[in-house]
Amino acid sequence: MKIYALRERLEETEYEVLQTEGTGAVFVCKPKEAAEMLGRLVPGAESELNLREISFNKVEAEQEYFSGTLAVPRFLDIMGSRYRIAFYVMRKRIVLVNEDGYVQELMTRLRRKSIRPEQTIEKFLAMLFSEIISKDAVLLDQYEQELMQMEEEALHKEPVNFIERMLDVRKKLLTLRGYYEQIAEIGKTLEENENGIFHRKQLKYFGTVSDRAERLLQRAIHLIDYANQVKDVYQGQVDARQNRNMQYLTVVSTVFFPLTLITGWYGMNFENMPELRDGYPAVIGVSILVVVVCIIIFRKKKII
Repeated sequence: MKIYALRERLEETEYEVLQTEGTGAVFVCKPKEAAEMLGRLVPGAESELNLREISFNKVEAEQEYFSGTLAVPRFLDIMGSRYRIAFYVMRKRIVLVNEDGYVQELMTRLRRKSIRPEQTIEKFLAMLFSEIISKDAVLLDQYEQELMQMEEEALHKEPVNFIERMLDVRKKLLTLRGYYEQIAEIGKTLEENENGIFHRKQLKYFGTVSDRAERLLQRAIHLIDYANQVKDVYQGQVDARQNRNMQYLTVVSTVFFPLTLITGWYGMNFENMPELRDGYPAVIGVSILVVVVCIIIFRKKKII
C-alpha cells in the first residue's frame, strides 16, 4: 500500500498519515489490502472488492462519502481489457483501489506537474480525472486521420478490407462515446455535492472535468458522424462502379440482341427463304451496319 500526503507534494509518507489533520491524504492499495483500509476509513463501505467485475464508470453519494468505479480503456487497445479502479472520497481522504499499477502511474504523472503543497482534495480529485482523459484528444486525432485516409482511398482507389476497418473504427468510437458520457456524469455528480463533503468554492474543479469530458464526447460524436459519411462515400463509389459495369453489359446486350435476331432468322434454313444461297455476305454487311449504328447512337448519348 502507498500513502500520499497532499500537503507534502504527494511524497510517500509513513502510515501515521492516517491521523493527520492537514490538507488531506490519498491512499493507494490493492484489493487484498482494501478490507482493512475501508474498514478503518470508510464505515459501512463494502469491504470485499472484485475489480474484475467493474465495467462501468460511476459515482454514488453516500451519507459521509462518495464511492465509485472506473473502467478506463487502454490507449492502445480500446476494445480490450480496461484499467479498473474503485475509489472512495471523504472530507480529507481518498482511497484508490487498483491492482495493475495504473494508479501509481497516474500519481507519478501528477507529481511531475508540480502539485502545490496547498492542494485540496477537490482539486486533486479533479486533476486525477483530468489526467485519466488527458491523452484522449490525441487518440481522437488519430482516428480522425485514419478516417480521412480511408475517405481518400474510397474516392481514388478500391480500398482493401474497407468495411472491416470502418466497423473497427466505429466500434472504438462508440465505446469512447459511452466512456466520455460516464466521465461527464461523474463530474456532474461530484459537482452537485449531494452529501456536502466538498467545499462550495472547490466545486468548480469538477465542472472543469465535466466540460473536458463533454468536449471529448462531442468530438467522438462528430467522428462517428464523419465515419458514417465516409462509409456513404465508399458505398457511393461502389454503386457507381456497379452502375458502370451494368452500363457496359447493357451496351453489349443492346449490340448483340439485333445480331442474335439476324443470325436466328437466317439460321432457320427454310426452302424458300430469300438469300438462302448467296445471302451470307449480305448478312455480314447488315450485322456490321447494326454494330456501327449502335455505336453512333451510344456515343451521341454519351453512354460510351
